[in-house]
Amino acid sequence: MTTESTGVLQVGPLMPFLEADLRELHAARRLPDPPDSFLDGPGARVEVAVTSGRFGVDADLMRRLPALRAIVNFGAGYDTTDVAEAARRGIAVSNTPDVLDDCVADTAIGLIIDVMRGLSAADRYVRRGDWAARGNYPLTRKVSGARVGILGLGRIGMAIARRLAGFDCVISYHNRRPRDVPYRYLSTPVELAADVDVLVVAVSGGPQTHHLVSAEVIAALGSDGVLVNVARGSVVDEPALVAALLEGRLGGAGLDAFADEPHVPAELRALDRVVLTPHLASGTAETRRAMADVVLANVAQFRADGTLVTPVALPVAGEGLA
Repeated sequence: MTTESTGVLQVGPLMPFLEADLRELHAARRLPDPPDSFLDGPGARVEVAVTSGRFGVDADLMRRLPALRAIVNFGAGYDTTDVAEAARRGIAVSNTPDVLDDCVADTAIGLIIDVMRGLSAADRYVRRGDWAARGNYPLTRKVSGARVGILGLGRIGMAIARRLAGFDCVISYHNRRPRDVPYRYLSTPVELAADVDVLVVAVSGGPQTHHLVSAEVIAALGSDGVLVNVARGSVVDEPALVAALLEGRLGGAGLDAFADEPHVPAELRALDRVVLTPHLASGTAETRRAMADVVLANVAQFRADGTLVTPVALPVAGEGLA
């Protein structure tokens, strides 16, 4: 496969340094808006599309890129790309696994500590002058020794578990199948939620995990329970979550992902028991550069020999957990 014969298309915005590298190394073009004139012309020669978990490549765009052979995703999640359609068309898909595990796990631990100890809320308490006016901040909850459940014990889930071990937490998990690990396995998300103080969501996104954290799971977690989501907003039944928090049926939440990003329900923004971050779990300079390097390696290798460095497999129906 020659460089001259392969067109590279950028779908959606990427990190500026990655966009610059794609232009310099691969003469990549960005999909214009509106895209019709490009897709009806140069789009016919595009063989590699580079995108992100926010945008992806849907079935319609695949149809309009008849020469497309690879979709290279900037991010571990690729649920915005129609992977089943890609497989049907013989289009390979890659992501950027491993390099973001540590930062996502760090964020999960930070959210657990923040929600349970009330750090962000206490910061606001001091800034408002409430410490002087109203006295000491209310008592919070201890993190060390807490019972923590991990929903999805894949690479990121394992990184979270290793960190929790340092807090002497009692760790349990649910996966699509048990793993050879020193943690207790629960056979359903509801059983896991009923057994823990904190439920951390670390599964992949997509139709197979849509609303996996259902109203029933949230109810099982209970009025003292804490939900932490560093996965995808689609995994959590957001209206059920909001209702449980407003009605006092859930103790608190730390959320890095939402159903309709970047829009976050006003009810969540008004609650001191909820810590909100703008999908920044992997958002460090070091991790973003590492992710970009994996993307560039995938594009370069595919253009050289038609293979990918980090290919992903078509998910099997019902196997959405990490």
